[in-house]
Amino acid sequence: MYQDQELIIRPIQYKDLPRLWELMCKDEEPEWKKWDAPYYDYKPTPYDVFMEKAESYVDSKSFWGIEVDGILRGIVSYYWEHEPSKWLEMGIGFHEAPSWGKGLGTRAMRLWMNHLFTTMPLVRVGYTTWSGNKRMIRVGENLGMSMEARIRKVRLYNGVYYDSIRMGILREEWEKAQEESIKEL
Repeated sequence: MYQDQELIIRPIQYKDLPRLWELMCKDEEPEWKKWDAPYYDYKPTPYDVFMEKAESYVDSKSFWGIEVDGILRGIVSYYWEHEPSKWLEMGIGFHEAPSWGKGLGTRAMRLWMNHLFTTMPLVRVGYTTWSGNKRMIRVGENLGMSMEARIRKVRLYNGVYYDSIRMGILREEWEKAQEESIKEL
């Protein structure tokens, strides 16, 4: 568990599963899906179907909850793009619009990125988004990440082509930022 004021990231617990389903799977057309890869199909998942695989979320190393003021509001995660070379991609999902635009995503991703770098022998941490999600690009910039790739016009959404964006930070860049933040104290 890691905390930044009222924001906590932590492993998912059994008691979180009904809330997790509500956030991620319940709604027919969730608002969050307009920003989280809307070019991929989404279908709501019935609770009983969700619960069939819910065990995989509990105490997972790669999928944690974001709690704000004691309420589960979203998730952070990672997956291996190529594990032998330690190429890891991370992600975030804040599932309720009232959580957006307050800096919570940047703070949650900073905690998650710090956790990943301090607990794993990683050379780089990154994520992929799309050019229509300006907030997510800003999160990366706020975390000191570089735009490592812009693959032009590969994401079709509502008849408009968008770019795929890859953001990343190397361990040495992250370490330098940690040193600089300590000097500021």
